Amino acid sequence: MAFEALAAAEAAGPRSLADIAYERIRDRLLTLDIKPGDLLNDESLAKELGVGRTPVREALKRLELDRLVVTYPRRGTFASRVEVTDLAFISEIRAQLEPLAASRAARVATPAAREHLRLIARAVESFDVERATVVETLGLDARVHRGIYAAAANPHLEDVLIRYDNLATRIWCMVLDRLPDLSRHVHEHLDLLEAVIEGNEARAAELARMHVDGFEKAVRTALFAAY
Repeated sequence: MAFEALAAAEAAGPRSLADIAYERIRDRLLTLDIKPGDLLNDESLAKELGVGRTPVREALKRLELDRLVVTYPRRGTFASRVEVTDLAFISEIRAQLEPLAASRAARVATPAAREHLRLIARAVESFDVERATVVETLGLDARVHRGIYAAAANPHLEDVLIRYDNLATRIWCMVLDRLPDLSRHVHEHLDLLEAVIEGNEARAAELARMHVDGFEKAVRTALFAAY
């Protein structure tokens, strides 16, 4: 599985074959190993994953709800395309919900959740962006955001944010090799994590908003520089 940190978290509870298929196909979609527009053949995927076709079909249905794949009658299931216009729509939603999650986490996070965020902060501090693979960089970014979402202790908010963070990750992956200051983007998570851990709601919300805004501007610049 691509995102090892997420895999460890997800392994905490019992997982069905459909869950495993969902996680592995999802990660291939997020890292663009399965490229936008690619056909997803359930029989081929089942053989690759070592599961039956039924778990794969269940996984593809979930991925369609996540807007990561789209199914056309009599044509099949395809990886969703990544459109430039999606960036503005996704950022508009995240700019409202990421600050909400960060401020709520700062307010309600349990001691155990804050300690977990400290562990994530230490991982960010020691992370070597220059030597890291794309998967490792995306995995760390996901670990930060998932940690804050979980600390906010609102499962409905967490579910929505994970879905939109996944969509943002696909866009980010398209331009990751063209971002001029990737190290700064990764390490600015430290101030956000610190604000949440210390219970500073206002600062956590503002830093989360700035992070989303910075992400959109950096990606938009990289996207248009390619044309």
